[in-house]
Amino acid sequence: MKKPQTVSRLNELGRVQLSKSFYMRDFLYSEIAALHGLANIPDDPDLAIAAGTRLCQELLEPLQDAFGRIAIRSAFRSAEVNALGNAKGYNCASNERNFAGHIWDRRDAAGHMGATACIVVPGFAQAFTAPDDWKRIAWWVHDHLPYSAMEFFPVRWAFNLSWHEKPLRMIYSHISEARGYLTRPGMDGHDADHRALWEGIVPGR
Repeated sequence: MKKPQTVSRLNELGRVQLSKSFYMRDFLYSEIAALHGLANIPDDPDLAIAAGTRLCQELLEPLQDAFGRIAIRSAFRSAEVNALGNAKGYNCASNERNFAGHIWDRRDAAGHMGATACIVVPGFAQAFTAPDDWKRIAWWVHDHLPYSAMEFFPVRWAFNLSWHEKPLRMIYSHISEARGYLTRPGMDGHDADHRALWEGIVPGR
């Protein structure tokens, strides 16, 4: 598929179903693009669709099946949108660091594809509000899903959830009281069973 240049072609891209619940349109909105008059459209739609499909099918769908509706805060960014966000200090990493991350339609320096979405799990965020409760869902994802990286933020326990062909398997916190790595390969307990840390958080189970 070529980069859409008309409304009808963009509608066609938006209607691409990435998984049973998610469509490409769900991931194209960007506050940066909206405020600065940019079009947040992939230059390589086929690569964006391929990476987004893996993100949705392998991570977002099973997470939503377990915890209920997922809210998408920020997901795909075009290279143009991400570069502006980085230049203006909008908490966007450089394009090079975001290839195969928020920039779904570019492979990283090693040639791997990936995709990231910043999400909130409303049912979990409303039920678990203690200072360390974000760790509960972090460990659940770690023990159940083939994620590459998670980065947690303090407001409603929003977190970047990444799928990647070569997963890092690391969890990082931007929460001031717990800033730093929760886990990454080589850290104590990384490969342990963390059931005691997440048991009881899945509704009805």
